[in-house]
Amino acid sequence: MNPHHRFFPVNPDFRNPFRRDRDRILHSSYFRRLEYKTQVFLNQSGDYFRTRLTHSLEVSQIARTLAESLNLDENLAEAIALAHDLGHTPFGHAGGDELDKIMRHYGYHCGFDHNFQSFRVVTSLEKRYKEFDGLNLTFATLEGILKHSYPYEKPFLNAWHKETFKPEFHPSLEAMIVDLSDEIAYISHDIDDGVKYGLISFEGLEESKIVRDCLDYVLKVEKISQNDSIFRYRFTSRLITLLVYDIIESNKPCPQNKVQHFTRKAKESLPISHTKEMQREIKILKKILFKNLYRHEEISRKMFMGKRCVRNLYECFNNDTNLLPQEMRDKIKRGAKIHRVCADYIASMTDRYAMALYHELGF
Repeated sequence: MNPHHRFFPVNPDFRNPFRRDRDRILHSSYFRRLEYKTQVFLNQSGDYFRTRLTHSLEVSQIARTLAESLNLDENLAEAIALAHDLGHTPFGHAGGDELDKIMRHYGYHCGFDHNFQSFRVVTSLEKRYKEFDGLNLTFATLEGILKHSYPYEKPFLNAWHKETFKPEFHPSLEAMIVDLSDEIAYISHDIDDGVKYGLISFEGLEESKIVRDCLDYVLKVEKISQNDSIFRYRFTSRLITLLVYDIIESNKPCPQNKVQHFTRKAKESLPISHTKEMQREIKILKKILFKNLYRHEEISRKMFMGKRCVRNLYECFNNDTNLLPQEMRDKIKRGAKIHRVCADYIASMTDRYAMALYHELGF
């Protein structure tokens, strides 16, 4: 696979291929919709909280930092990062999980996968060009979107996908650092938002050595009290720095700045990762967050509402296709499967649009 190849040829301009990919993603309608899609806290909870858009921007900046430090392609890492959540449904993972259950119930054995949906967005669903569907991104960016998180094998993949993107092998290093950056971003900003919203406290997270180290640093080195209004920001900054440094200091820079692909089997150890000690500590912290934050009753209630919205919208569209936009009905007439069309339409919605339509239909 040539990482710079595209499905359709393009005339060269003032940008390198991966900068061009980044710009196409930034200007896409699906990227703009991320502003009103839930990360953890519903968008209606307040303007402060992270959304899929702010999360994607944070991931992209961490990925660029790692790429620069490890002598990788910053533009490729940024493009993958900005596109990695384009396929997310409204209402976060709860909405995607519900859509997956619904599609499997109706016999669509592959269900719904938000990573593969992101790939579908940039290869077919986004409409910005007369000559082709999708954004016509380079194969390296497409591979990164498809394979930035393990497992790389998806049930949706056809023979062409498998031959081109080889799910049995690790993707580029740029794709791997996006996966690491994604984890760093959501751990840090979920703690920030959770403390701000009053759902968790730093004291409730002190079982984690990472949290204790960051608290000690802000308190003793920066000499900032927990009563200070900037304490939470300094803690988040220190946490990101600590996790980023662990990757930079434990992985050797690439000898030359070009896209690196590996023939190493995906089941073997990752070519780039956190140290073993940090991996254990991150696992402990994620368990604490899952217990204390992600299962908090306030989050659970809102996610229940989101799941119910997704399910009822799907049932309505599946039972009466006249409720779908004309573009979606035309797809069904041309032979597209109704379950896939309904899923595509719901997945493209923002939280507020889904809820508005939900209430418009009488729920």
